Amino acid sequence: MRFRWDWLRPVVTAPYVPTIGPVHPSVLTDDLFADILRTAGSRRFLPYDKDVRWSDTKAESVLVEHITHRPGETLIPTLLERGTGTIKVYAYGVGPGSRIAAAELAQKLCAAHGVSGARVARFLGPEYGTRFAMGTRIQLRDFFDGPCPPAGREVSAFTDLTAPIRKDFVNFAHRMAEDGFAFLHSRMEAGAAGPVLVARADSKVAGAIGPMEIRPDAIGRPQLMPQYFGVLPEHRGRGLGRALWRAAMQWGRDHGAAYQLLQTEVGGASDALCQDEGLKSLGFVVTTPVHSHRLS
Repeated sequence: MRFRWDWLRPVVTAPYVPTIGPVHPSVLTDDLFADILRTAGSRRFLPYDKDVRWSDTKAESVLVEHITHRPGETLIPTLLERGTGTIKVYAYGVGPGSRIAAAELAQKLCAAHGVSGARVARFLGPEYGTRFAMGTRIQLRDFFDGPCPPAGREVSAFTDLTAPIRKDFVNFAHRMAEDGFAFLHSRMEAGAAGPVLVARADSKVAGAIGPMEIRPDAIGRPQLMPQYFGVLPEHRGRGLGRALWRAAMQWGRDHGAAYQLLQTEVGGASDALCQDEGLKSLGFVVTTPVHSHRLS
């Protein structure tokens, strides 16, 4: 099948492509949606997929034969082959019935594929910012839009730390495992991750952000990839998170990145920080679970 851009573009209220995630508004074209159809079921990564850093095969693919595509509504279902499996329906629609149709499609495909999880992702434009209080916000930091503020506190690359502090990163990673740092540490140990920036307190690791990596987007512009980012609870509220964030942005600018895209939980600490730092809101993603039953 092929998407008609005159049908799809009016209902894409936030720059988000199924299986790829958020993209820069200048990259959002029908070519990206065509790309996810071409690779459906192949388990191959597109060269600009941010997840290519973490695996050899793509775990999520579009279920092309079950796409709904018509004026005012496009529903794109995917299957995530991880764990017990998840069906996710990306709902692009201007009418209230799109959410219901997406949920019904998710339930149907969940039963058909014998998986245990089903979700619907829908999208809202940035104009909802003042009255929206759930989901994730897509945020843009354009490195051509003014200088990066100084960190204000000392932030060091992991490789520049003393041996005892590098050793303490293991404890930090264990405590921050739910934020992805245990996985990141395993990648660091394998030499498969870019630089990681660290903030210290009392000669120990208090916070970190990384890996710092730049990859080309779908049209070849250098994009600073999303990072794992966190500060230990007892050190929060002291400006360490802001210092890490600013150091990361300066690293991206110094190394030639054009921009960075982030997704932050609305109302969370990272969301507030990014808004305070002047990032541009591009819209919202609302993902909700759908009740489903696994086939016996």
